[in-house]
Amino acid sequence: MASTYSKRKRACNVAYKRPHFVREESWRYKRVRESWRAPRGKTSRVRRSKEGWPPVVKIGYSRPKAQRGRHPSGLAEIMVWRPKDLENVDPKTQAVRIAHTVGERKRVEILDQASKATIIVLNPGPKKAPEVAPEVVAEPTEPTTPAEPETEATTETTQSPTEEDEAATVNVPASLETREASEPKEETKKTEATKEPPKKQKSSKKSKKKRSEK
Repeated sequence: MASTYSKRKRACNVAYKRPHFVREESWRYKRVRESWRAPRGKTSRVRRSKEGWPPVVKIGYSRPKAQRGRHPSGLAEIMVWRPKDLENVDPKTQAVRIAHTVGERKRVEILDQASKATIIVLNPGPKKAPEVAPEVVAEPTEPTTPAEPETEATTETTQSPTEEDEAATVNVPASLETREASEPKEETKKTEATKEPPKKQKSSKKSKKKRSEK
């Protein structure tokens, strides 16, 4: 299967597009990982580069010799452990990567010296972000107001509803009074009508015998 990318495009662009090479049957079985392994099956469709199957690793996908092992930006990576290592770095063709064992003090010195010499640092950030303590904001306390003394106006307001109630009770129309007076009489009549008549006492056997004897 021939590559669709020309050598001229690959020569000018280091980070050219390449397919993702996957191990055969890794999409079918969970136990098979995606890391590339060359297919060796007699009837393997991946080995025979059949259409619709994943591509196989071939020499045509490689970069030119001058650009192999470089950063995607096209610069060669150089490891740095101390500020003195920056003296032999060419900023036009090389970039610097600080080793992970370097402390924060030396890292700051390397970054200062690299910025003066216009050298690109590929990992300029600190290893760990500095922990910042959260600011505690004190809530504003409300001022306590003293209790107001009772004034004459408050006493008048408390007394006013009682006076109104008295006036309302006095000014009752005469028609309502006559109705109220008539209602209890009607109730007494109903109660008298509903009273049951006294029951006759049954004469006992002894009283009958006495009468017969007489």
